[in-house]
Amino acid sequence: MPRLLHRTTDSPRRTLWQRIKELALTDVGVVMRGGVSTGSLEKLEQVLLEADFGVPTTARLIAAVEREAREGSVRTQEEFLETLRAGVEAALRAGRSDPALGRAAQPPTVVLVIGVNGAGKTTFIGKLAAQLRREGQRVLVAAGDTFRAGAVDQLRMWADRAGASFVGAATGRDPAAVAVDALDAGLAAHADVILFDTAGRLHTSGSLMDELKKVARVFAKRSPGAPHETLLVLDATIGQNAIAQGKTFAGAVPVTGLVLTKVDGTAKGGVVVAVHEALDVPIKFIGTGEDVGDLRPFDPTTFSRQLLES
Repeated sequence: MPRLLHRTTDSPRRTLWQRIKELALTDVGVVMRGGVSTGSLEKLEQVLLEADFGVPTTARLIAAVEREAREGSVRTQEEFLETLRAGVEAALRAGRSDPALGRAAQPPTVVLVIGVNGAGKTTFIGKLAAQLRREGQRVLVAAGDTFRAGAVDQLRMWADRAGASFVGAATGRDPAAVAVDALDAGLAAHADVILFDTAGRLHTSGSLMDELKKVARVFAKRSPGAPHETLLVLDATIGQNAIAQGKTFAGAVPVTGLVLTKVDGTAKGGVVVAVHEALDVPIKFIGTGEDVGDLRPFDPTTFSRQLLES
């Protein structure tokens, strides 16, 4: 299975498990006698915070390690590792965590894709369109980003590569009007899924957030339950800032799923756990590269194992 997380040979950027072993498990004898020293726990806390797990998740992981050690369940590095891995997986499975893509009772399923500039929305849509087409589904891609120069052409290219239908728009056109066109075209083409791109917007822009709300309202009025998925695309390399972005977007429209892009470009994969916990929204996909096939449905077990690989 392809790796989900970045590996590097640069000495300052060791893997998470290497850093834990070097900083928090220097006194292996303490661990093997059924305890973990206060100093080791403090160093473990430092490593986890530096890996962007955030304070709440870090505190729970530290407490789990300390509890298991006092009960005699952590006596080796392997047991220490498994306790951490199990804690990460449990955090990812807590709350709303179903990674399955929601579906409309009657097609087409409308998927609204939102996020800030540069997060990777357009690329994600292209990858998801290709994945759905491989599954035999009829896909329509709609260009709701009518402001960024070249956005429509870029999305059209991805749609062509995926073999999906495409609805474009003139520069400056009202995205809500494009949403109407997309629904009409999707119904006419008997599409199973409509993937609707939106303009990248700073999460601090109130007017653009109002525009996003308008697009969502248009979909809701014209199609029962639409948008059936609202996927927020976040750049994993920005760390804890992803949480601030996520909270603002979720305050504007009901976010039903998260997409973490550029996971291959960060050694701080803890943000995946932190943003899920902060928003109580399931992670649906993670992006692991630039190629069309570099999109993975999210699996907590696989992610937690690869996060703590040596």
